[in-house]
Amino acid sequence: MAGEDQIEGRVDGDKILLTRDEAAKRPLVQRLNRIEGQVRGLRGMIEEDRYCLDEIQQINAITAALREVALTIIGQHVAAGVRLAARPDAPEEAAIDDVMRVLRAAMRRE
Repeated sequence: MAGEDQIEGRVDGDKILLTRDEAAKRPLVQRLNRIEGQVRGLRGMIEEDRYCLDEIQQINAITAALREVALTIIGQHVAAGVRLAARPDAPEEAAIDDVMRVLRAAMRRE
């Protein structure tokens, strides 16, 4: 649709591969650039022996920002999988299996 980010998915074996247009990539790249800056800031804090609580707060902010990137990617993947599964010629089972695999990986705590 005009004015909306375009994210297309295709099934390749047992995986859904996404193709994002520039409008869909831009917020992810911008957020990752901010995260890079936060990580550089954290490194500087450690090199300067800043207060541990300040360092931990920075780590928490980085973790939350990465979680948001992951949620955006998951949302894009699920939307592409649903669109693929809804097609008349859909490899429905492969699309659903891959969406579930991505969700399981996202929920795993390491």
